[in-house]
Amino acid sequence: MTADVIQATNEECMKCGMDDYVSKPFEEGQLYSAVACFFESADEETRRLLIVLAGEAAIKRGYVFFSEVKFIAESDLKEIDSLWRKYSDNKFGYSVQKKIWNKVNRDFTMFFIKVAWMKKLEIAEVDQYNYRAFPNEFIWELNDETPEGHLPLTNALRGTQLLSSIFTHPAFVEEGGEEEEEQEKGESSNNSAEDKGSVKKKGLFGDLRSKLFSKPDYSF
Repeated sequence: MTADVIQATNEECMKCGMDDYVSKPFEEGQLYSAVACFFESADEETRRLLIVLAGEAAIKRGYVFFSEVKFIAESDLKEIDSLWRKYSDNKFGYSVQKKIWNKVNRDFTMFFIKVAWMKKLEIAEVDQYNYRAFPNEFIWELNDETPEGHLPLTNALRGTQLLSSIFTHPAFVEEGGEEEEEQEKGESSNNSAEDKGSVKKKGLFGDLRSKLFSKPDYSF
């Protein structure tokens, strides 16, 4: 952000690697539009990271099975969550979403409404909600009107087991609390994945962390 409105300065800043340029005076909407792209790209990177961290099978198929979430390291999920909370002033993140989920007694329909993944149909005579269309109907701007817990997104159109497995992962167990092992329902006790052992505590995140929010000096 700068008071310099000269086009040449704008072009020079872009050449130096800046992601965007907002000159003063500016409207509030201009600033929100400038930073919205970072949240959308961070959401895409979060999905990619979960696939990478879940292992080779997830990478090959291009998405994560709910039963693979427990093999993602606690430190990795905590790292991703902390980045979301840091750059959203604690408005986004898995831990934020989990608190909302717990407040609605783990009712996913109510959760989707609370975080605005579903929108109210205006033409309905009674309260009816429908899923938002990805990506245009989701909210990428961070302001006072942005629903708490709206990001990151997790596809739940094929069911809620993946989201449930993330929320009940040891990374998000509150101190002194006990989690239901919902992600293990339906799995055979002879599942070959058991030879991988319990949830990893040491992470694989490493150099991947810089790609989630690649600019550490965002003015969010």
